[in-house]
Amino acid sequence: MKHYLKKMEDTVKAQWNKKALCDYGGESYTYAQLATDIEQFRLFLSEAGITKRSKMALCARNSARWAITFWDINVNECVAVPLLADFHPSSITALTHHSDSVLLFTDEDIWQKLNPEQMPSVKAVINVKDHRLLWHRDERVAKAWENRMQTFTRTYHDGLKPENISYPTDNWDKLAIINYTSGTTGNPKGVMLTYGALSDTDEFSNTHFPNKPGETIVSMLPMAHMYGLAIEFIHPNIDGVTVYFLGKTPSPTTLLKAMKEVKPYMVVTVPLVMEKVYANSIKPALEKMDRLLSIPYANKLIYKLVRRKILSAFGGRVRCFIMGGASLKPEVEQCFTTIRLPFTVGYGMTEACPLLGWEWWTNFVPGSCGKPVHELRIISEDPKNEAGEIQARGANMTIGYYKNPEANMMAFTDDGWFRTGDLGTMDEEGNIFIRGRIKSMILNSSGQNIYPEEIEAVLSGCPYVVESLVVDRNGKLVALVYPDIPEDTDKKTKAEIPEMIRTAANRSLPVYSKLNKVVLVDEPFEKTPKMSIKRYLYS
Repeated sequence: MKHYLKKMEDTVKAQWNKKALCDYGGESYTYAQLATDIEQFRLFLSEAGITKRSKMALCARNSARWAITFWDINVNECVAVPLLADFHPSSITALTHHSDSVLLFTDEDIWQKLNPEQMPSVKAVINVKDHRLLWHRDERVAKAWENRMQTFTRTYHDGLKPENISYPTDNWDKLAIINYTSGTTGNPKGVMLTYGALSDTDEFSNTHFPNKPGETIVSMLPMAHMYGLAIEFIHPNIDGVTVYFLGKTPSPTTLLKAMKEVKPYMVVTVPLVMEKVYANSIKPALEKMDRLLSIPYANKLIYKLVRRKILSAFGGRVRCFIMGGASLKPEVEQCFTTIRLPFTVGYGMTEACPLLGWEWWTNFVPGSCGKPVHELRIISEDPKNEAGEIQARGANMTIGYYKNPEANMMAFTDDGWFRTGDLGTMDEEGNIFIRGRIKSMILNSSGQNIYPEEIEAVLSGCPYVVESLVVDRNGKLVALVYPDIPEDTDKKTKAEIPEMIRTAANRSLPVYSKLNKVVLVDEPFEKTPKMSIKRYLYS
């Protein structure tokens, strides 16, 4: 296995004057500029007296500058602590403090809401957008930062050259990233990932969905989450792929405009984005041709045409749509399978950096989330039919949670397997099928295990349902539903909608998991960066 920083070194030398990182519609940076920034940062660390393994928090909106800052930290063997820009200011403060970060890179608007007195380990705060010093408590650090370019010029009179580049690779078991989860079941935990884990993820990615220099990709996922960070940024960028950042969450129009112009080789996204594409474009188009779809041969031509139009809308070069973070609605998955859209739904979590399950689209089994990336087992007497906890181990797995011995004791079995907390089954071919989370499983009065996620999958196909959450209320199954109700719907019909949804869902549900009640909610459910509903807020 090749160290990902060795690949980065080779790419920087070979692609010196080629574009590495871009803001869509904005600034762009070559690999030479990136390498120069990394070296300036190395010299700054030396002048500031900041040692290797020091933690540095990075909390800002996605941008090329965010990516450069990450490489500054990571290549120079400090520990990157990416924090979601949408975290509450109190959470940003608490996590920066908990991680023992000595530097905080952020946006000016975020910084104005933070209190440095609650982050005593922070020596300086730096603006990601323009690298201005926003605040400092350590004069040596401030001076080294302000003089970093002069220090660089004194060191490299004729500028940095490709032959000067050499990145460290003797750090396989050293801590590279602390990534705070924002999960569905509770408070964030600092997942510790090594350089070896990142190298392993890149090795798997290159084997299963390779890329090549000169290709492009659009980054739309949060870089503070391992799914976006590892698959949409690190893996492509170290291979010479130009990464275009969209910044804030784009509208469908902006997203498709960017895809059309950038022409990505791969689209990495969450199911919600593709479900919107289906609802707004694909479903209406197929409904207009409903009669023709019943004619043999004509339907194949129509499906081919629809597939071609979708691929063209995404730039025409997409080899695969990779979805993760949540399950895809059955209706949407069935349509994508029918029209032979090159898509796959993977399985992962922060603690796996982030891959646990994967399969290339031509072999992907609908309803599954791929095959094991490394070792994976189901703790069940009958793993093919009876759901049990999914446990995993491999070179990509976390070494534990930062300063959280209690969580570490709970996370691993005595024989070294990581407890995912997910329930699933696995068929003879090794395809993984997620049933739900252990913490969200409901045990009814008859001793029957009920998986809310399975009921929610049925609800997703019911009229008016945008998203749903099934909870146990005093021994009764209640579905909370965020609906899409046309404005011209009369009051009588609106009042009947909850019962209509309940009746429609119950037709497809076994007796033990039939819904007792449906309650409509006014706002979408609060979600994690992976777009999974934060269940603990509604239990």
